Amino acid sequence: MEKQTKLTPLRKYLTEFLEYCEIGKNQSRQTLRNYDHYLNRFCQFATQNGALKPEQISLELVRKYRLYLNRLSDEHGRNLKLITQNYHLISLRAFLKYLSKMDVKTLAPEKIELPKNPARQVDFLEPGELGRLFEATKQEPSELQRLRDQAILETLFSTGLRVSELAGLRRDNINLGRGEFTVRGKGDKLRVVFLSSEAIAVIKKYLAKRTDNGKALFVSHSQVGNTVDKQIESQTADKDKRSIGLTARSIQRVIKKYCRLAGIVKKVSPHTLRHSFATDLLRNGADIRSVQSMLGHASITTTQIYTHITNEALREVHKKFHNKK
Repeated sequence: MEKQTKLTPLRKYLTEFLEYCEIGKNQSRQTLRNYDHYLNRFCQFATQNGALKPEQISLELVRKYRLYLNRLSDEHGRNLKLITQNYHLISLRAFLKYLSKMDVKTLAPEKIELPKNPARQVDFLEPGELGRLFEATKQEPSELQRLRDQAILETLFSTGLRVSELAGLRRDNINLGRGEFTVRGKGDKLRVVFLSSEAIAVIKKYLAKRTDNGKALFVSHSQVGNTVDKQIESQTADKDKRSIGLTARSIQRVIKKYCRLAGIVKKVSPHTLRHSFATDLLRNGADIRSVQSMLGHASITTTQIYTHITNEALREVHKKFHNKK
């Protein structure tokens, strides 16, 4: 019989914390995975430094841990980004807060201060670049694949969906009559998003052209040109996978393909279209609170990364009203 490794008190409490997050707080699986990853790294570091119990967590241990994170390199030799280091510390604070709630003696969570992240600069596509991107889809010879890819681009730009949210869409999620649907975003939060008339039209054409019974809104059509035997073999082998629909990575490749065809040299991802969606709204007069709601940001601070737009608006106000005599 294999000998089981005895859990330290710290790791025992970590397991209880993850169970509390899952059942008590009903947090998403992604959040649980993140906590598990970040806090296991902390527990390993703490154990190596002789801290096996919650009461042995000190400011000095946290100081050493922050130095360790700052000097840590990935497999490519790159240091952890400051925002990633902060995620480790945010997870640790959440763990300490739980311990405090359970009356376990440990370091007070508020004693851990986060370094301020440098202001983020968002990448977005200008209207001309968006036009070229959409126009490039016409170069796809397969009509079914072309309609799907047009629908993907139009949906991303008209809703501001995250790529994981887009990949998870099902046919019965979408109300094409109303041009809106509800999506479950980060933290399992629900929000309503709206489709443009262009997106509605191309989704209808795409679904009308499909002959499969898959529930996913966007699926793979890479079997074009295969023999019937190969198609049946592929459908049998990938039945479960195909029912899920396109992956986030597949959607990324779709966008990369048309950026290349459109001659767009900047790095473009599905998130770039999300940024372009927000930028377009703000440029056309939307208030930042409405944009926050449509993007599904929990905090207005996150939405304020679009200062490049608000700054442009301020410039116009200054030009219009300053020094008028």
